[in-house]
Amino acid sequence: MTIPVWFVTLPGVMMLDITGPAETFRLAGEAFALRYIGADSSVTTSVDMVISQIEPLPEKLPDGSLLVIPGVCDSGVGFDTPQALSVCHWLMRMQPAIHAGRVTLVCICSGTLLAARAGLMRGVQCTTHHDVIGRLKAAEPDAIIKENRIFIEDRGIWTSAGISTGIDLTLHLINRLCGAQTALAVAREMVIWFRRSGDDPQLSPWLRFRNHLHPALHRAQDTLTLQPQRAWSLAEIAATAHVSPRHLTRLFRQHLGISVHDYHQQLQLRITGVSG
Repeated sequence: MTIPVWFVTLPGVMMLDITGPAETFRLAGEAFALRYIGADSSVTTSVDMVISQIEPLPEKLPDGSLLVIPGVCDSGVGFDTPQALSVCHWLMRMQPAIHAGRVTLVCICSGTLLAARAGLMRGVQCTTHHDVIGRLKAAEPDAIIKENRIFIEDRGIWTSAGISTGIDLTLHLINRLCGAQTALAVAREMVIWFRRSGDDPQLSPWLRFRNHLHPALHRAQDTLTLQPQRAWSLAEIAATAHVSPRHLTRLFRQHLGISVHDYHQQLQLRITGVSG
């Protein structure tokens, strides 16, 4: 089933806040359908590029939707415009669907601030760009703000620290919704590897040891993840990576901090549902 993703597109929207997650979702193939909505049919972005053919704010969102609120280049001003106030009132109307879990809210960077002004962060663990923390506290004193997080989730509401972390969060959502293999394929296509957030230590072994760019290691890991239940010998794995068994052992220790055997075992435990 294709998941609709709705990007709230305001004047001054941070270009990477919108294109980073959008491109990441797009690379997941037909799993997601991207839509751009807002108060204006055309807006000028943070880098003076124009986004046009923006759809009006819908009366309701389909169940299962992802609603993405990117940041703007100057949230101290950009969220006080008539367009932002219109979106804020619209978000208030979306609040029951979000709190009921029918719509997943995804805030990138200062987008958390606009959601807070709509009353969506009351009692919610959340984060935002470090420059916006003070304004977020003022906008919603009852928000449970985590200042040292890449991203965080609380009852179906996701928030991220800003700019590039929107890509990290999107990869994590793809992992949740489409599986680790799809998320890993997207990450490799983008030459980006997963970073763990402070409140999310349970990323699968498919992802948590992929934060490197060593081609031989990736070849070995690809071999093991495609057939984790096979009784691979070290020599066989090393052959697929085009290195010697001794060198592969050294690479795993140096870059991953784990042995080839232990990495393979973690994949096998994950397949059988046993926590390691």
